[in-house]
Amino acid sequence: MSPITPTPSHLRALYRSILRELPSRPLSTPSPLKQRIRTSFSTTTTTTTTTTTSASQTDGTQRAREVEQRAAEAEQYIQYVRAQRMYATLLERYNPGMGMDEEERVRLTARRVGMDLPEEFVVGKVGR
Repeated sequence: MSPITPTPSHLRALYRSILRELPSRPLSTPSPLKQRIRTSFSTTTTTTTTTTTSASQTDGTQRAREVEQRAAEAEQYIQYVRAQRMYATLLERYNPGMGMDEEERVRLTARRVGMDLPEEFVVGKVGR
């Protein structure tokens, strides 16, 4: 069975999917990670176009395998990053007190059952 080389449009779609999952940043200053991904995809795209014009069949099939493998790795990375984003979203949704300090958590727990904690006395603070 011969390997199926991803088309340039498929590679562009993978590239865009990866960029969607990364944190947004102004276009005028792309991050080093985005620059690295862009160069990686641009070399993959040029390899795809030169594969068809290559004189050596074995060299062309080896390049096609490399492109196919890199495309598969990109798809796996996209799935992983989406899963991590969903995990973080669910963790925040179902554990709302995770980022709170202990005092805030106790105060909100008391309010949940209908109690208000008394105000603490602070030296130098005038009462209401």
